[in-house]
Amino acid sequence: MIEIQNLSKKFSDFTAVKNIDLAIESGEFIGILGPNGAGKTTTIKIITGLLKPTTGNVYINGSLMNRNNKKIKGIMGIVPQYSNLDKELTVYENLVFAAKLFRVGNYRDKIYELLEFVELSDFKDRKVMNLSGGMARRLTIAKALINDPDIIILDEPTVGIDLNGRRKIWDILKYMKAKNKTVLLTTHYIEEAEYLCGRVCLIDRGTIIQDNTPENLKEQLGAYTVEYFDEEAKTVYKFFNSKQEALKYSANIESLNYTIRETTLEDVFYNYTNRKVI
Repeated sequence: MIEIQNLSKKFSDFTAVKNIDLAIESGEFIGILGPNGAGKTTTIKIITGLLKPTTGNVYINGSLMNRNNKKIKGIMGIVPQYSNLDKELTVYENLVFAAKLFRVGNYRDKIYELLEFVELSDFKDRKVMNLSGGMARRLTIAKALINDPDIIILDEPTVGIDLNGRRKIWDILKYMKAKNKTVLLTTHYIEEAEYLCGRVCLIDRGTIIQDNTPENLKEQLGAYTVEYFDEEAKTVYKFFNSKQEALKYSANIESLNYTIRETTLEDVFYNYTNRKVI
């Protein structure tokens, strides 16, 4: 459904995205993970037609994506990193405005359905400026779903949201996954990607460095992790294919403060993207 070919984006002498090739099939739930400045948001902006690439192309359903491709934009729902809500309007009015932009027929029924879905029915007449952060993000997601999109793109949808709010948003995204929507998610919450995504791409310095399922990425690194403090009081992580190997290694650790545990996607992320702090 989404085909990214040799995609690059330069800003003066800085290369934000470098020669990315990526194919996303219909119905996939894929996470794009990377440290700050890795190129995630730039890639999203190119996919959605907000930025023109320096080189390369993005095809969606075989159609070249650009700022003027209204047909493709009509099948996309976008949750941006920063709010695109009108704070002076009510919850309901924001959805009416979005529905009219997409020329949604019988939009009142659709709006009430979405309000129920994101648990905002009781707040439909409240102005956005008076919503909590979690409520505002759920409204942003409802706005992105107003046109019943085939492709849903979410850029840091739960940033700054408390645990309860995040879990409610996770339920919404899991439902989208069950509906066989194509979902593209960027997030700094690694456990979020591990919980939701069927596939994860790690991007660093504008380049995709890993692309696989969360389970395969963890197995490639090592199913078990030995974590301990070294003599310099720095945390060391060692990865092993079996618990027996991990136990054998830990027997030689002088520090008593160590842990043997299953490897997580966070370990994968840290292992491949850890940089020296300057």
